Amino acid sequence: MSNPSFADAKSAIAELFAAALKTVAPDATATTITLERPKQSQHGDYSCNLAMQLAKTLRAKPRDIAQKLVGALPASPLIDKTEIAGAGFINLFLTRAFKQSIVAHILATREQFGTSAVGAGQKAQKIQVEFVSANPTGPLHVGHGRGAAYGACLANVLAATGHAVTREFYINDAGRQMDILAASVWLRYLEARGTVVAFPADGYRGEYVRDIARALDAAHADRFQHPFPTTAPAEGEDADAALDALIARAKVTLGEQWRVLHHFALDAMLADQRDDLAQFGVTYDRWFSEQSLHDSGEVARAMETLQHNGHLYEKDGARWFRSTTFGDEKDRVVCRENGQYTYFASDIAYHLNKIERGYDQLIDVWGADHHGYIARVKGALTAMGADADKLVVTLVQFAVLFRGTEKVAMGKRSGEFVSLRELRDEVGNDATRFFYVLRKSDQHLDFDMELAKSRTNENPVYYIQYAHARVCSVYAQCAADAASLTHTDPSALSSDSELELLQKLAEYPDIVQSAARELSPHLIAFYLKDLAALFHSYYNGTRFLVDDIATRDARLALAGAVRQVIVNGLALLGVSAPEKM
Repeated sequence: MSNPSFADAKSAIAELFAAALKTVAPDATATTITLERPKQSQHGDYSCNLAMQLAKTLRAKPRDIAQKLVGALPASPLIDKTEIAGAGFINLFLTRAFKQSIVAHILATREQFGTSAVGAGQKAQKIQVEFVSANPTGPLHVGHGRGAAYGACLANVLAATGHAVTREFYINDAGRQMDILAASVWLRYLEARGTVVAFPADGYRGEYVRDIARALDAAHADRFQHPFPTTAPAEGEDADAALDALIARAKVTLGEQWRVLHHFALDAMLADQRDDLAQFGVTYDRWFSEQSLHDSGEVARAMETLQHNGHLYEKDGARWFRSTTFGDEKDRVVCRENGQYTYFASDIAYHLNKIERGYDQLIDVWGADHHGYIARVKGALTAMGADADKLVVTLVQFAVLFRGTEKVAMGKRSGEFVSLRELRDEVGNDATRFFYVLRKSDQHLDFDMELAKSRTNENPVYYIQYAHARVCSVYAQCAADAASLTHTDPSALSSDSELELLQKLAEYPDIVQSAARELSPHLIAFYLKDLAALFHSYYNGTRFLVDDIATRDARLALAGAVRQVIVNGLALLGVSAPEKM
């Protein structure tokens, strides 16, 4: 076997085990060969459990099988030694020379290091990632921010591992909530023009509603000023019914102007959300309108398909989807007794539309409170004859913001919320992006603003960026250029701290592939914290600008490789890598 590059070391080792498997168990060559990175460096660079997988087939002890596999491994310049541990794990240690070769590989491939044509042996896929998709009824708040950061980072990681990724935002621009926003804007517009109104308790009350109303006044003057006496609901009257009645009166009063008002409010909120997300480094390939599904007849077509397949029935004047057939806790209304389709009906049509666009996989990023929604959406796809296995839903727990010890409550209609924009303005984009992906998405997150703003080693994003800045400082002192160090002899990198750094650098491609395979970009954040810690320790105990040129250049090259990996990892997370701190 020829000497492989560092980029394909894992696959090269897998080939060695495949050859050994053919010798030891020729009838079991279809067995999957799995290589993992041990959590502790003393257990080697890779660990393989093949012997335990073969134990039942060969009717032998795993340790005995492991001995045979090790004996059958072909000679390779990659492998320094092997050890059999525990019940039969085979731990492999790479040669020092091979580990040292990672530095030149990183410096040569630069921003491409860690990327792959097809990640982790998967087939390259056409993947759509739909995330945030917040109702356009108010500014994005800090809860939306976590979904935005997670979705954007996940899309970056999938693209880095060879997949064709489409980023999509689903605009909920049809239905009652948008009607409430339009009515709220109109009432504030009337107030601004001197009309006394009784503003409904369940209307949208934030200052942003007044801002839209003022913009409406500036753009249209008195076009929407009509007599419209409003009264508060009588004691005991249902608030929702009163609000619906108010909306109905507004539609009658405004006539065709209601649609203009509705679009004005929608466009204002979408512009705000687009701008907020773009400034946060979150962009989309497509913004998809829910209303377009109704206008094109796709919602009606999806319902007709369900009806034809025998999965709808009528009860109490409404049409119901028999979702209990597919594991849901109860059946769901898709068309109300007044003939209006529900949000669920739109969602069914939307997911059918996505599958019909030819994606291999649909990844929906939902809030954790939507967990129960998964079974009914997948069930509807199955009921229409679509492949529901293409839909993968990842859940994002709500982020709770703290100022000191005070937890901030949120709620769009009351207007009492902290917007994503306010959080970014106070903490900064980098800290906000990093802190949001510092935990697994389905884990609870307390966002510590004071820590995020601090310039201390306890702040993980500062700690990582500072490692990058330190390398830049060393390079500036000696006017070094990473490109000129690509062919530096790395043999001087022999200390324990240097070898540990080399091993950590070597893990990066596997980390990116694992993050893509497990839909877990937080693995990259964890990795960067560990890499920064190793480098800071190395930096504090090592002189870079020594008299011996070979040693100096080798250490500078190693530092340059660390810097490049930090840049690459932070880029996937949407975080900058400043040269000075």
